[in-house]
Amino acid sequence: MYELTKKRRVSDAVAKVFPESVLKNIWDIVTLMAKNKALVTSPVAIVFADDFTYDEFYAMLLQGEAAQGQEFPIAYSGDKPFLGHGYILIIKDRPRTVTIEFSEVNDMGDNPEAEEEAAVDEDK
Repeated sequence: MYELTKKRRVSDAVAKVFPESVLKNIWDIVTLMAKNKALVTSPVAIVFADDFTYDEFYAMLLQGEAAQGQEFPIAYSGDKPFLGHGYILIIKDRPRTVTIEFSEVNDMGDNPEAEEEAAVDEDK
């Protein structure tokens, strides 16, 4: 599961919202957990804490009832407009690829612009 030789894919919607360096850190965590055989189910979810410092914020990897959630820091010193939205990322282990996409639980699914448009409509 989550073999390191599989191709990795990030949905376009996720790539628009999350900086490349943040996604690299998430892939590094997935790689480390896969090497240690700590990923026991697919899919897994990543949720983000709203608290952050200048150079770090926290995320938690959830595996449902298969294992305890594991919190991990993500080093990032840039702007963090992706925090505070309740985004949930889903990492799926597929036959040939491992993918990161938005959860359907997010009202926008894989359409982050919908959330921004809804916020603008509410302001009118």
